[in-house]
Amino acid sequence: MTTAPTLTVRRVTTTRAGGFSAPPYDSFNLGDHVGDDPATVRRNRDRLAEGIGLTPDRMVWMEQIHGRNVEIVDGPRAEPVPATDALVTTEPGLALVVLTADCVPILLSDDEAGVIAAVHAGRIGARIGIVPRVLDAMISLGACPERIGAFLGPAASGRQYEVPAAMRTDVEAHLPGSATTTVRGTPALDLRAGIRRQLTEAGVAAVAVDPRCTIEDRTLFSHRRGAPTGRLASVIWIQAGA
Repeated sequence: MTTAPTLTVRRVTTTRAGGFSAPPYDSFNLGDHVGDDPATVRRNRDRLAEGIGLTPDRMVWMEQIHGRNVEIVDGPRAEPVPATDALVTTEPGLALVVLTADCVPILLSDDEAGVIAAVHAGRIGARIGIVPRVLDAMISLGACPERIGAFLGPAASGRQYEVPAAMRTDVEAHLPGSATTTVRGTPALDLRAGIRRQLTEAGVAAVAVDPRCTIEDRTLFSHRRGAPTGRLASVIWIQAGA
């Protein structure tokens, strides 16, 4: 009798520490579009791949544009996937990477179906529906919402993400549950709260939220706290095993 291989899904979120970049990108900047030295960014990306036990060619990056485009990938890409904010795959050993510095990184998986996704959800992307698009793509590959687990990584918290009142009202109309106030009593957005509600209402049973605020936590990159700055990486991949 043979036993079918089991699938283990791995997730990693980086911090600022452990890389080669000089200030203001110090030190583990994974973003290649923020003004950092390209050779240094490559060294950082190689270190990330080595740290999770993969080769650099097995890391799939995105040219994130704050949109709602979703790309299904079935193998390595020599260049970042153009003009997309979400990646979906069923390919074991292929790591999907999302870069953030206040926006919400979302890592999704149906471990039984072997379908994973990495999503960049900033204010604009969350407002225009990147999350439902990703769920549709996962379902098309055999995932079921009730089996999907979601992880919302470090992001700007509602305590600090101040926005104009009209913007808060507009986003709340499209992403209910996101409107809040800062610690100073000013209008704010809690995108993770809105996304969590959106996922739950779509039938996703398990949603974990990293409580760290990128604006408050100086071990993390934050564009709002101080630009220019680097980018964190949140990574998800399927590790095949017997």
